[in-house]
Amino acid sequence: YGVTELQIGERSELVGQTIAESDLRERDIVVLTLHRGHTVVPNPRGGRVMEVGDRLLCFGKLEAMRDLVPARRRRKRPAVKPLEE
Repeated sequence: YGVTELQIGERSELVGQTIAESDLRERDIVVLTLHRGHTVVPNPRGGRVMEVGDRLLCFGKLEAMRDLVPARRRRKRPAVKPLEE
């Protein structure tokens, strides 16, 4: 268990859902604070709809919270040219 901040991205499954609809509680994740722009909502209610760009400060199972973070795309490494002697 631990505390982490999750950012809601454009492709997140959470966009447009309320905190209650998101099943975060069933995943053993509690939203402690919602940051939206310059507004901070402590202990947001279950009826609060999540939007792109929201940041959620959450407490819960770290593994469950990791599952909500999309895998990063790997950048292609630039081709390495051999050095001329």
